[in-house]
Amino acid sequence: MSNLSGKKIALITENGFEEVEFTSPKKALEDQGATVEVISPNSGSVKSWNDGDWGSDFKVDKTVDEANSDEYHTVLIPGGVINPDKLRRNKEAVQFIKDFFAKGKPVASICHGPQVLIETGALAGRKMTSFPSIKQDLINAGAEWYDQECVCDQALVTSRSPEDLEAFNKKIIEEIREGKHEGQKTL
Repeated sequence: MSNLSGKKIALITENGFEEVEFTSPKKALEDQGATVEVISPNSGSVKSWNDGDWGSDFKVDKTVDEANSDEYHTVLIPGGVINPDKLRRNKEAVQFIKDFFAKGKPVASICHGPQVLIETGALAGRKMTSFPSIKQDLINAGAEWYDQECVCDQALVTSRSPEDLEAFNKKIIEEIREGKHEGQKTL
């Protein structure tokens, strides 16, 4: 299996993401040779949520306005309760993510992160999972929800919680290696 050198990943987030859902996939991807850039509506830095309180700050590489989805192979959305709620209200962030679906590129999201995906309109008929509290939201958006550690449907990779990070990270790497999915539903 080849490494991911030359692959560029957009890790899109707002303040209030679950720290380990940011750091674990980022490290796993970088360990495979990928370049991971932090994209946010904010410039400067974003602040994580860790163990029930504010956590570390992380440098933002590009704002959503500066980022071009054509430059990235995959988009990754960490969870946390605050982050997805803020991202889904940002039209530019939603459009950035929607572009990955339209181009058949891998989209990966964990825990509460899939709430953002509801806004893309790309979930009808898609198999996915999430943190249990947003199950009904995803079903209402047309998704088929499964209580599994990691669900992948045509380059859409989702997981339930930090406990599933090992399976989530492994599946993201596999999907990036597979590349663009021509049969993926476009918008």
